Amino acid sequence: MTGTGIVKAASIWAGGLLLGLSIPYLPRLSSPRLTSFIGDFPVPDYPFAFPFLKSHTGNTTALAKAPFVCDASHTYRTELVSLEPLVIYIHDLITPAEIASLLETAEPRFAPSQVTKYGRQQQTSDRTSSSAGLPRDDPAVMCVLNRTRSFLGTMLRDGWDEMGPPQLVRYTSGERFNMHHDWFDNLQWAPDGSSRKWNRAASFFAILQDNCTGGETYFPYAKPIVPASPRGEVMWQGNLNQRQSDGTAMKPLWREHEDGGLAFRPVAGNAIFWVNLHANGTGDVRTNHAGLPLDQGLKTAMNIWPRHYYPYE
Repeated sequence: MTGTGIVKAASIWAGGLLLGLSIPYLPRLSSPRLTSFIGDFPVPDYPFAFPFLKSHTGNTTALAKAPFVCDASHTYRTELVSLEPLVIYIHDLITPAEIASLLETAEPRFAPSQVTKYGRQQQTSDRTSSSAGLPRDDPAVMCVLNRTRSFLGTMLRDGWDEMGPPQLVRYTSGERFNMHHDWFDNLQWAPDGSSRKWNRAASFFAILQDNCTGGETYFPYAKPIVPASPRGEVMWQGNLNQRQSDGTAMKPLWREHEDGGLAFRPVAGNAIFWVNLHANGTGDVRTNHAGLPLDQGLKTAMNIWPRHYYPYE
């Protein structure tokens, strides 16, 4: 073996000996830079190569608002209250889901209520509530309008008459709407710019919130269809002699007012319907009504005014 070969062999032997002696001590060695880097690195809960597979512990979709779905199978029931003028009481016209959606849509739109006087909208001390117009393309609004349109049957002519834009009205403590009627003294011009004119053929007044005392809707000319019994029985008042699930008696839905006529208490989901016009198109003064002052609490209701259009002049 040459001198060069001896040196190479000695170097290999020495390197192997050094490696063998170092192996037992390698676990005790650490790199300060590497340890610091790994310790500060946020270890994800998914494989590095597939970040889209990350599992979420929270259900974020549950926090999103579920879209409103109209319940086409919803049913309601009615009671005849008065024939002259025609007043019908409607139980469960609007569902709780519809009420919640309508209130959410209307909330930012409330403003002091106005009335139409001398052909223009204005505020008045006769009406101290707040009102909010509703968009007719809102899903919950369309749902309620379709239901009330069906209720009207042949009273409207599709393609000519229309349901009209609905409105929410809200009363708080002390607020009221003095005696008034919903029909117009003078026909209104069609909003499409044509020469047609219209008036409010009928009214739906549906209660959405009834956390209140007072605030009855009062019709001084409404009266029971038949006079009181000669034996003096109490007039039918809706819910009369009926019981709640806990056995307690239900409060009457309306009462005979001390000044004559009928007063209806607010009940969420229920509605009053009446016809505003005579057959010849003139307004029926017997439909005059008032929103009596609210003692305390909050009352919110929905006005729906179907429009009857008259031919071109």
